[in-house]
Amino acid sequence: RFSLATLKRDDFPVIAETDLPVRFTLSAGELKELIDAVKFAISTEETRYYLNGIYLHATTGPAPKLRGVATDGHRLARIELDLPAGAADMPGVIVPRKCVNEVRKLLDEMAADAPVEVSLSPAKIRFRFSADSTLTSKLIDGTFPDYSRVIPTANDKLLKIDARTLAEGVDRVAAIATTEKTRAVKLALGRDKVTLSVTSPENGTASEDLPADYAASELEVGFNYRYLLDILGQVSGDSVDVHLSDASAPTLIREGDEARALYVLMPMRV
Repeated sequence: RFSLATLKRDDFPVIAETDLPVRFTLSAGELKELIDAVKFAISTEETRYYLNGIYLHATTGPAPKLRGVATDGHRLARIELDLPAGAADMPGVIVPRKCVNEVRKLLDEMAADAPVEVSLSPAKIRFRFSADSTLTSKLIDGTFPDYSRVIPTANDKLLKIDARTLAEGVDRVAAIATTEKTRAVKLALGRDKVTLSVTSPENGTASEDLPADYAASELEVGFNYRYLLDILGQVSGDSVDVHLSDASAPTLIREGDEARALYVLMPMRV
């Protein structure tokens, strides 16, 4: 026999079933692709609360898109899907990280072509997975920064390299990086090759040469190896395009010009 302390029933928070004027449908596969492409870049810094989620909004123009964006100030991830019917008038909203994580778990239980109905207002969002499965969440009350300003458009140095080869090389040389200060991996770009290197005062040095397609001037640039691996982990194809400018400018990474997702990574001093 147990006698347990309880809380008052009336204290349980109620999210009122208010009207959510914007309503559209995505397949579970599309919503999963959107979340997976950008979730890793959501900020965990609570003081910058407006970065603690995925910014979801509709673009305008001749080919409007549904766009998901996340950034923590060091890296940015963006993906575009075809704009579903009913989403054209949606407000730009920031879906909180906890809501994103719960939605992602529920999507694992669904077939890729199963419909997910998304309803939203400027303050709330609801995901209806089935007749008896719904998730409702408040949205982050804040202004997402103008992320388009940090996406480079004039990076003139192009590195084409096998994504898995680069990821495995970065992972190997980063084995000696055991502290915050040694997380930088240096990429020395030369004619059709990249030399990866990490220097650790405690453990020594590591380097590896990788074949690549690169014909621009020689360049040395450093990145946080964990951030670079996070981005490479989202690349499903064989090759990745790395658009560079110099050692201090943002770098653009994507699977070709027609890819639905793109990534921006800020360099580190090395």
